[in-house]
Amino acid sequence: MLGRRAGPHGAGEHASYPWILVGLLWMVSFLNYADRSILVAVMPQLREEFGLTTTQLALINSVFFWIYGLAAFFTGRLGDATRRSRVIIYGLAFWSIATGMVSLSTGFAMLLAFRGTVALGEATYYPTGTALISDWHRPAVRSRALSIHQTGVFAGGGLGALAAGLMADRLGWRAPFLIFGLIGLVACAFLFKTLKDAPPRKPAGPTRGKARPLRTVLRIRPALYLCAVFFLSTGASTGVTVWAPTFVHDALGFDLAGSALYGSATINIAGFLSVPLGGLLADTLAARTPIGRFYTLMIGATLAGLLLLPLMLAESGLTVALVLLASSAGKGLFDGCIYAALHDVVPPHARATAAGLMTAIGFMGAGLSPLFVAQVAEGFSMAAGISSLAFLYFAAVLLLFVTRGDQRRAVLAAAAENERGAGDPAVDAQT
Repeated sequence: MLGRRAGPHGAGEHASYPWILVGLLWMVSFLNYADRSILVAVMPQLREEFGLTTTQLALINSVFFWIYGLAAFFTGRLGDATRRSRVIIYGLAFWSIATGMVSLSTGFAMLLAFRGTVALGEATYYPTGTALISDWHRPAVRSRALSIHQTGVFAGGGLGALAAGLMADRLGWRAPFLIFGLIGLVACAFLFKTLKDAPPRKPAGPTRGKARPLRTVLRIRPALYLCAVFFLSTGASTGVTVWAPTFVHDALGFDLAGSALYGSATINIAGFLSVPLGGLLADTLAARTPIGRFYTLMIGATLAGLLLLPLMLAESGLTVALVLLASSAGKGLFDGCIYAALHDVVPPHARATAAGLMTAIGFMGAGLSPLFVAQVAEGFSMAAGISSLAFLYFAAVLLLFVTRGDQRRAVLAAAAENERGAGDPAVDAQT
């Protein structure tokens, strides 16, 4: 029944709030990826000003992802232990200040230190943000809600890199760090008034194990399989994202704005358009089979890998753009349901911890792949390094395929546990 109901703070909330929440967190997701994409867009200027090598540029990105991954494990547990809305808001304030501080860098060591600080702040968001969305949305629409939220990743990554390139061409590389940091602080003030936690759930069955979300996650084998799949797929996509703009700049002679347009905006446009399709496909398949979301992951990763291979033959901005568009569309299908698939097998009280663990493992791969591409580029070519990442996608598909039985059993077990509880806090608001 539509109408108002008591919210987590005792205030009346409209039935539409679950979707308002998606919009609010879309903004945070946008800023999360826009801020981290600035460095990718301005790497040629940093290389020139500080005399950095290809390996040093890769290391700046890799250190970011390693710190991000380690921090996400702990911030995910924090998201299960305290108010998720406050974890998100304070995290946004922290990383916005840190983003502005990157502009103070005078060399390689300071770039490493400040980027690591940004990573600490940004790690607070995704485990807790995705768990909060799942708190508010019933399973039948969860993939769509999470996939709409996921479009913020691609909008932020694409527009952030493009805007940073334009600013850097005109004002120097320091300007975008300052401007985006200020925007994040303004957003914090708005979220303090609008972001709400979901009402508490009644526990499903005995509560003895509810205080140990990490133990819960480690006992669910498909959750661990998804961590490995995320390691492989995130390694592949990050290697492409980090190096594609520099590849376009060096191999094709574009300026920073043009490199960001062909080498970054293309990736993010494709993801922006295909992620909602991934969410819709996942929900559709999940209505037919318990592991429908896992099948969607396989489809997306297969396409991403196959369509990345032709980059070896690309010799113009247009062909590079087409390859990146096609491969990233496949990755978008994957991204549209990865968190929903995880939440299919993990109970609500452990979802932020599960997402934090998956993020930690995945971003270890994200930190390794830029270094791998740099080494291949020095021995062969940048195109060869980027194209070789396709085989990480294929390995992820193989792992998903051979573990189908465990996936099915875990999804059914999680659904049975949820049915024993009081129901999803968002059901009354959406029916």
